[in-house]
Amino acid sequence: MKRRVVITGGGVVSAIGIGMEAFWCGCLDGKSAVAPIPPAWVQYAPLHSRLWSPLPNIDWEALGIVRAERLQLDPFAMLAAGAAREALANAGFSFAPAQRPRAWTIVGADAARVAVFLGTGIGGAYTFLRNHSIHLARGPRYNPFVVSMLMPNAASALIANKFSVHGPNATYCVACASGTVAVGNAYRVVRGGQVDLAICGGSEFLDDEHGHIFRGFDVAGTLARDCADPQSANRPFDERRSGFLFSQGGAAVLVVEALEHALRRRAPIIAELCGFAETFDAHSMMSLAPDGAQIERMLSLSLEDAGVQAGAVDYVNAHGTGTRNNDEIESRVIDRVFGRAVAVNSTKSLLGHTIGASGAFEALVTALTLRDGKTHINRNLEVPCHPLNYVRSVKMFHPQLAVSQSFAFGGHNAALVLRRYAG
Repeated sequence: MKRRVVITGGGVVSAIGIGMEAFWCGCLDGKSAVAPIPPAWVQYAPLHSRLWSPLPNIDWEALGIVRAERLQLDPFAMLAAGAAREALANAGFSFAPAQRPRAWTIVGADAARVAVFLGTGIGGAYTFLRNHSIHLARGPRYNPFVVSMLMPNAASALIANKFSVHGPNATYCVACASGTVAVGNAYRVVRGGQVDLAICGGSEFLDDEHGHIFRGFDVAGTLARDCADPQSANRPFDERRSGFLFSQGGAAVLVVEALEHALRRRAPIIAELCGFAETFDAHSMMSLAPDGAQIERMLSLSLEDAGVQAGAVDYVNAHGTGTRNNDEIESRVIDRVFGRAVAVNSTKSLLGHTIGASGAFEALVTALTLRDGKTHINRNLEVPCHPLNYVRSVKMFHPQLAVSQSFAFGGHNAALVLRRYAG
């Protein structure tokens, strides 16, 4: 059995907006958050990059995270739970108190037929590094919840515990492709009839008091270098790109649902999911295969899964990191598969790189692009690295079919195919 699958809700905590619609308005306004890294980090290393994209101050209570939970949870899990709560509410669900403290049931959903699939690249690294420092200093306040806080599956487990769901629950940890893979596997189980809906997406929190995580990417030479105008340092697909803008993190969560289930409860429908595929480069732990052959094969498989031809695709939300080799390889593959007319942009040109959450952000942006018939610009693009139709201005167009794609350290490639929902 293959059922049609739709996206009925989204939730966001990001550097440019908290809440799905606020985030989307920020995208369409070309908003970006670029700031100097915390001054303390410079004391520990001779860093080449000193810019990042920080999150705004977060009202955890407004996200449904009470004080007792904040003492027992890593920020990456709390971000995911807050985004999940909004996604479910935007999908038209209400909540009833469960018998357990700080827990809810989803009214109108069969708890046994709700899945949770979350992606993260690093998980609870903040907790690990913070408590490692306390341990070395022989500090007295070592958190007794540290194990459950740092485990990568904490976000998916927390969402299922908070909303009392009993369906399949999995965490995907495939670096920068994690969010895409989580949404793709949610699509598969809903399409196959194993569940009626899935809460899926990605979450990341890439902060620590000494800048350990930032330094790892800086030493690898992947980060955008400082320039005279920090606001222009992040420039995917531009000839003057120097690397990606490191993000403090964020979360994007989608509700993916069987069409008949959504129609039965008169849910809002953002877009339809219709294809997914993964491949693996087997080339390098840290760089794309120069020929892009497995990315091209992944795109062919995703289009085959959707039952569509490459020429029907109107829009590609690219991985678009801003690193020298990745942008060039990705542009050549897009050219070979889709040609030069398809609209292309990079959400990372606004958000920076949220690692394991990035694919979920990009899937949601792609869905909203299809819903509204317009998309955000590729920020700071002045001299394109390839003759593609990169989005340079916000204007109405009428995309019917779109692709959101991600690549990751290790060699992982994944793509989603989405269609504008028209009944």
